[in-house]
Amino acid sequence: MTLSLRDRGSASAEFAVALPALLIVVVLGIGALMAGSVSVRLQDAAADAARLAARGEPDRASGVVGSAVEGASATVEGSGDLICVTASANVVLSVVTVPVWAKSCALDGGL
Repeated sequence: MTLSLRDRGSASAEFAVALPALLIVVVLGIGALMAGSVSVRLQDAAADAARLAARGEPDRASGVVGSAVEGASATVEGSGDLICVTASANVVLSVVTVPVWAKSCALDGGL
């Protein structure tokens, strides 16, 4: 198989075009995994905080959420027999900031 002079370097040119696209896909995939990890940690922290708030310790709820995810905040609200905690944080993916939140409720009175 012989290559003509016009085809020389075409593989290098195709690689140079494909590499940035591949890097973008990899970076976005890693970012999605990071956001998913933060979401899971926020959900666990919101559940713990809701149980604490339902037992009568709402001041510790924000501390639980803040220690689980750096920069996260929590809001505690009651609705009927439930105490609900909404935890939120921002995940920074190089140039994009993605808001992530989780909500969990517990029966008031800690039962």
